[in-house]
Amino acid sequence: MIARQLSHAELLPSYREQAREFGLERQAMSDAVDLIFRSLADAKGSNAPLYLQLRKSIEEAVRDGVLAAGDALPSERDIAMKADISRVTVRKALQNLVEQGVLIQRHGSGTFVAPRVERVEQSLSRLTSFTEDMARRGKLVHSVWLERGLYVPSPQETMILGLTANEMVARVNRLRFANEAAVAIERASIGASLLPNPEAVGSSLYAALAEHGNKPVRAVQRISAANLGPEDAQLLRVPPGAASLNIERVSYLPSGKVVEFTRSIYRGDTYDFVAELRLAEPSEGEAL
Repeated sequence: MIARQLSHAELLPSYREQAREFGLERQAMSDAVDLIFRSLADAKGSNAPLYLQLRKSIEEAVRDGVLAAGDALPSERDIAMKADISRVTVRKALQNLVEQGVLIQRHGSGTFVAPRVERVEQSLSRLTSFTEDMARRGKLVHSVWLERGLYVPSPQETMILGLTANEMVARVNRLRFANEAAVAIERASIGASLLPNPEAVGSSLYAALAEHGNKPVRAVQRISAANLGPEDAQLLRVPPGAASLNIERVSYLPSGKVVEFTRSIYRGDTYDFVAELRLAEPSEGEAL
């Protein structure tokens, strides 16, 4: 007979309510987490690989609120003992969840439930930087540099930026975080004459351009839907093939000169792009 693994809703019907009532939420949650892993040991009749069973159990605990954002998981050793499985199996399940963005691992601290990624609504009618967008929403922003320096331009960069034959291109590529969640990959290209020292770029590319009097005033953007490849998915901590929004932006100076060519990849589960549309005034003799 194959044992059925009970859902967390069945196992833990009112842990949080009881905990709040008696002021023992931390202990109750510890007991709840113990019960999650012990229930796995009671459901080994399933034909699914053990690491998938463990992964599903943790995913359900996060989804049901038993494990909240920022909660620490027990150590690999403790989980292995409670679930009666090997540490190799535990490590495989946890790594899989880290790659999917459900968990995060901090060196020397342990494994934690990843912060929930709130959807961000961005207007398409204003030209702003990522830093400005997040600051307006009260989010903490930081970046991990993927590439930053002066390079020989590609044919595409030369054509779009209008570079001369011997001009170099400044590339500023980074992984963008909002409140510790990876939300976007930005790959920006600027003519070296407009950004001679890309190493000096801080949190805001537009602020660095403004220091040289080269902040853009308008831009043309193209938005397309895509599925993430393995490398970009790993950077954004989502499964390969997850949905993304790809934005290609060409920005201009007041003179009409192109200053920026940026290709951005946004997680499809974090961004809503909003455009305000107005009905055009009919020309003379044209009916509405």
